[in-house]
Amino acid sequence: MEKRNLFRGFWTLFKSYWTSEEKCKAIGLLAVVIGLNLAMVWFLVQINEWYKDFYSALQEYKSESFWDLIGQFTFLAFCYIMIAVYAVYLRQLLQIRWRTWMTKNYLNAWMNGQTYYHLQNSTDNPDQRISEDIGSFVNLTLQLIIGFLRQITTLVAFSFVLWELSGEFTLNLGGTDFIIYGYMFWFSLIYSGVGTFLVHQVGKKLIGLEFDQQKYEADFRFGMMRVRENAESIAFYRGENSEMEGFTARFKNVIENFRRLMTKTKHLNFYVNGYAQIAVIVPLLLAAPRYFSKQIDLGGLMQTVSAFGRVQDALSFFVDSYATLASLGAVINRLDGFTEHVEEVQKVKTKVEKSDAAELTISDLNISLPTGKQLLNKLSFSLENSKSLIVTGASGCGKSTLLRTLAGIWAYAEGKISVPQGSKIMFLPQKPYLPLGTLRRALVYPSAEKDAPSDEKLVEVLKAVDLPNLTDKLDVADDWSRILSGGEKQRLAFARVLLAEPNYIFLDEATSALDEPRELEMYQTLKEKLPSVTIISVGHRSTLYQVHDTELKLDGAGNWKISAC
Repeated sequence: MEKRNLFRGFWTLFKSYWTSEEKCKAIGLLAVVIGLNLAMVWFLVQINEWYKDFYSALQEYKSESFWDLIGQFTFLAFCYIMIAVYAVYLRQLLQIRWRTWMTKNYLNAWMNGQTYYHLQNSTDNPDQRISEDIGSFVNLTLQLIIGFLRQITTLVAFSFVLWELSGEFTLNLGGTDFIIYGYMFWFSLIYSGVGTFLVHQVGKKLIGLEFDQQKYEADFRFGMMRVRENAESIAFYRGENSEMEGFTARFKNVIENFRRLMTKTKHLNFYVNGYAQIAVIVPLLLAAPRYFSKQIDLGGLMQTVSAFGRVQDALSFFVDSYATLASLGAVINRLDGFTEHVEEVQKVKTKVEKSDAAELTISDLNISLPTGKQLLNKLSFSLENSKSLIVTGASGCGKSTLLRTLAGIWAYAEGKISVPQGSKIMFLPQKPYLPLGTLRRALVYPSAEKDAPSDEKLVEVLKAVDLPNLTDKLDVADDWSRILSGGEKQRLAFARVLLAEPNYIFLDEATSALDEPRELEMYQTLKEKLPSVTIISVGHRSTLYQVHDTELKLDGAGNWKISAC
């Protein structure tokens, strides 16, 4: 990401919270945190003054002043510690509020309008971007902003101190004396400016490497998660060697990129640590002539060294924070990329018009692939209420895509779809989704568990779909997607339909894991329990013709044909 885009991405992410409905509370809390940090700087100035008095007392062997000065330091240090602790505590409070707000907004954007579905092929690891990157962005941003403000205040406060302590330096060039006032301040300014420029040259590649590292780590973790989710299929295939090959390749990316990151970090650390160590000895070298000429005493020397160190630390903020800035840059790239993909997805709207009608009516419906290939051309038909339709055709002809279009999650379509006003519609995919938690939650999904009907009703529908062995496990929390077989999960999906009592049900090979007698039994149960339901199914088996009234046959080239079963 280019530098201008990095700043644009940061500003987009940053301003969203600070212009939100929580801005007043957030600004107030930030003001308190900044105020505490300014108070810390004031106490550092007082401690710097204490250095002069303390070391002067030591030099002059004033034992009577020693304990008074120790008492002063104890008070100053105690106040500084209390302020520093609460400055961090309140910053973390602001951090958790900001992260909570951003996480809710990102989750809403991700889930709204099936955006999570459309992002499958354009965004890697959206879960990591929401769960980890938002927290990192908030933490690093607050750390850098508050740190920067504190160092600016420190610079202003100690620059005056250092200017006064530096005195003047006479430089003789060609027989002419040049007097440099506040020479230690000017040296510190030049030293830090050169240091900041050089550290950027040394460490600028870290941002890209940090971005790649997070991506490779997430890919490696996702690969292991996929094995856990598909453990049985992999075990049947004896696919351990293939999976290990995949793990090895993904982990190789992690290690190779980390080695590059190590090398660049090593170069940066050589520079940063060398820069810091030189800054320790430089003020002593600069102040030594005034000390040995007795222009200042030991207390003045130590105060000068301390003030120089504070000014140097303030001016070296970007040198010391470069690794943090690199991490923040990588996080901004990931979050900004995620935001852009979400916005792109939300701009892509299906051209299918929805309207009311007395029965399901499809008019001039055109469906294509993202490549432009036409799957259906001007599909038009009506289906009477309480009737059933089966969609058939060769694999890849667009049967499931037709159901996606009817569900409103396929963007590459145009035409008109009409259903009776207020109709309740339910879709059953081939692989039913079972959320983590109790069996009750899995059974009533997508409704909330708290809205579940009585246990008697749940037991009744479980028996109706031939799952009596589950009737005593309603409150058992487990990974039911792993425990139940494919056929049991599909029958559980039919139980959901019986509970929801929809007007329309669309089934995308929703009985593929059942044997034909059981498949026939499930459809007959639907018609018996929900006599007014209208059914549209995608399937291949001859069994399905017995329980459907009409067939819609697709050829995958845009042509279609409707006939009686």
